[in-house]
Formats: sequence, C-alpha cells, structure tokens
Amino acid sequence: MTRAIMVQGCTSNAGKSYMVAALCRIFKQDGYSPAPFKSQNMALNSFITHEGLEMGRAQVIQAEAAGIEPVVAMNPILLKPTNDTGSQVIVMGEVLSDMEAREYFAFKSGLKPTIMEAYNSLAAEHDIMVIEGAGSPAEINLKDDDIVNMGMAKMANAPVLLVGDIDPGGVFASLYGTVKLLEPDEQERVKGLIINKFRGDKSLLDSGIDQIEELTGVPCLGVVPYLHLDIDDEDSLSTSLTEVGRMAPLDVCVIRLPHLSNFTDLNPLLRFEQISVRYTSDPYEVMYPDLIVLPGTKSTLADLRWLREKGLDTVIARAHAAGVPILGICGGYQMLGRALEDPEGVEGGGSAEGLGLLPTHTVFTSEKTRTRVEARVQDLPAPLASFTGATLSGYEIHMGATTLEGGSPFARVTYDDLDAPAKLDGCVEGNVVGSYLHGMFESGDFAERMVRWLCERKGIEPVNFPEMSFADYKESQYDTLADAVRASLDMDKVYQILEEGA
Repeated sequence: MTRAIMVQGCTSNAGKSYMVAALCRIFKQDGYSPAPFKSQNMALNSFITHEGLEMGRAQVIQAEAAGIEPVVAMNPILLKPTNDTGSQVIVMGEVLSDMEAREYFAFKSGLKPTIMEAYNSLAAEHDIMVIEGAGSPAEINLKDDDIVNMGMAKMANAPVLLVGDIDPGGVFASLYGTVKLLEPDEQERVKGLIINKFRGDKSLLDSGIDQIEELTGVPCLGVVPYLHLDIDDEDSLSTSLTEVGRMAPLDVCVIRLPHLSNFTDLNPLLRFEQISVRYTSDPYEVMYPDLIVLPGTKSTLADLRWLREKGLDTVIARAHAAGVPILGICGGYQMLGRALEDPEGVEGGGSAEGLGLLPTHTVFTSEKTRTRVEARVQDLPAPLASFTGATLSGYEIHMGATTLEGGSPFARVTYDDLDAPAKLDGCVEGNVVGSYLHGMFESGDFAERMVRWLCERKGIEPVNFPEMSFADYKESQYDTLADAVRASLDMDKVYQILEEGA
C-alpha cells in the first residue's frame, strides 16, 4: 500500500521544495521507493524530460534526490508567467493555452481528474508519495476549488507537515496564523510543525516551541538549521539572484531580465573557485566583467524593450566594443541577433531590432520546441578556437526559429529521439556566442574549456578545477541535505505520521 505525506508552508520560499527533496532522499536511504509530486507549480525554471515534456525543475531535483528519473506526472500542471496577470498553462508537459489569472482560477477545478490520474500513476509504482504544496494553504482568497494545498491533501488523503521560515522573523505568528485560518477538518490534517532556516542557539526557541504546540495542538517535529547548500532553487525568489557574488578573480555578470527563466543554467560554474556569478538589472553595475550573460526569458520581445528602456543595450554594446565576451542562452540568444519578428502574435505581435551582435534573424511561431540533446562544439575560428570539439548536453525550451545570416554555428546537436536528424545550434561571431541549449554547463567538458579560456584571457592560472562530476557533486549535496534534516527532525514521529495517515 502506498502511503503519502505532504509538506506545506506558511509562505512561499519557506523551504518546502528542499524539505520534500530531503524526505525523498531519507526515505530512499531507508530502503523505500519514494516519489515527489506537486500538482501545480508556478515557475519559469523548467525542465524537459526524455519524452520531450516540460515540468517544473523543483520536482526534477526531488526526483534526483529520490534516485529516480523525472517524469511529467510528478508535476502535471506548470504555470509559466507571461506577464503580471497571466501565464502559459502547461498540462502534462504540453502547452494548453495562455490564460489570465481570473480565467485560470475558474478553469482549474476541471484539472482535478488529470491531477489524480498523474498522482495515481506514480502511486502505483512507488511506496511513499511526498507531496509539495504551493505558497500557503491559508491564502483564504484562493481556497475555493484548491488543487495544490489542502485540496490536494484531501484528494490524496495525506497528512500534512507545516514548514515555517524563521529567517525573516515572525515564525510563531506564521505557524499559528496559518493553522488557525484553516477549516477545522484541515487543522486536523496538520500533524507536525517544522521550523526552518534557524541560525543560533536552538535552546532559545524552547519556550516558544512549547507555547506554539499548546496554542495549535500540533507537535513541533524539529528545528532545521539554515543550510548552505548548492542545490538548484525553484524560482525568482532565489537568494542567488539578489546576493552579491563571492569574491573571485573572474566576474560573470548575468543580466537579470524581468521574465528571467532557467537562471540555474549558470549554477554549475560556481564549482570553479575562479568564478563569481552575479545578477543585475542596473546598467551602472554591469561595467566590464569577464563575461556577460543574457539568460533565457519567457518573454523575449518584452524583455528586449525593457533592456533598451533601462539603457542596458548601450552598456552591453560598450562592453562588447571593449572586448568583453558575451553569451546568450535561448531568449538571450534571440536578443543578440539583428531582427526578431512575431507574425503570429506569440509574444504580442510585431517586430523588433535586436542588439545586432550576432548575424541572426528570429521568427516566433506558435510551435514550442521541447527536446533533450547531446552536442559537440563545431570548428570555431579565433578567438574561440579552443572550444572546438567540446562536449555538452542540454535541453531546448523555446518558441521560434533562428536563421543564421553569417558567423559560425556553435554546435552540432543530436537528439534523445534517435529518429530525429542532427542539426546545428546557435551562432558565434567573434567572442559572442548564442545557443538555445539550457544546461550547457552541467555535463561534458564545455564548462571547463570556458573557464580555462576566461582564465587565459585574464592571465590567471587555471588550477584546482573540480575533480568530481557535476552529477556526483549534486548527489553529495542531496546527501548533505538529508543528513541535516534527519539530524534535526524527529524521524520516528515522521514515520508514525506516515503510517497513521490523515
């Protein structure tokens, strides 16, 4: 019989995703077969499965922690914001349509059969389902026809662990307020409280824990310390987008676009001690770094307009003229070209002049490319000749096709689907590189060659490169997370809650 347990949070960014990943790894270590599940995810940080289907990256992390292949059933509904009031709605990995928030709110209850079909397909293959909520279950304006918090807990008949983030302060008020805003039957479903991201002497919390247990009638299962881990964050709430980069000789500046997507593309570079990665939307902070990155975006034309309004186009052009290398990924690659056209209104219609740093022309179409690839860098002229033959793997998620009008193709790609013919990806002109490939630094030797090249440009000795593969490194981080959570929580009580159910 498959058992289920659900992790909900008092707020967004309370640590739900990491807690689910930790429990998945702990259950795996203890000999079980866990699987993560989140009925609805809102994020621009997505992933392509081997079947060519799109899902939230948080559930990919959790699947990796569980030691299983990510499948789209783990995240049947993905919402990718296109503006402040609307999102692209992706159901079981494929685009359904674009919807405004009010339209989706009225529509979502009809997705319950799809959610349960996905959930049951996983439950049939695994003995523990670890479910993640979204935001807070106490968002009383959104409780009608809820499909992701208490609504999902009821559909799966799962007990709930409630996580509160102590780092910004007010954790006891958050826990109490969340519990007390729930309906009586929902309060009964909450079987444990978890205080997350604590720094300091845990004994100072003891009196508060006693009181919150008495006030809510729910036991506190433990206090998890603030953990400094190198595990991908879920979305734009990531602190990596706002923190000042570490001190390192090589400065990588990433333009923080309003609809930034898949920002985790740059995370593998942080394993190289020579690299610092910082994100900025301030033209005065760009200056003359060792590499400028234009990352992916869900709204290329809108973010290109924003880039110009901010004066970042001028700053990037000035840096390019001074010899600063530039890398564009996906939407960033499209922006680097000469022209972008949207005849079908995929991004609102119209056309725009690109930044003109690559000789390319992009036309947006309603068809969405979703595929995983293996790639090898083409023969490139100086100054990037040392990249020739580098290997990498990645995935494509984009609307539109880009045509080269000069320059050199970046890489030759082959697909997981062996029936699909190989093709050329990207464009290189001078020291400007554009590519549609997300995840290009995760495997193969492209990342190392990039860092060596940047070191040589700056006269830095390329030493102390990581010996562990990125895949093995991630495994070590999941073990570190699980060890910390196991040591912090009353796992006997967690297993009791799991056994007893809701």
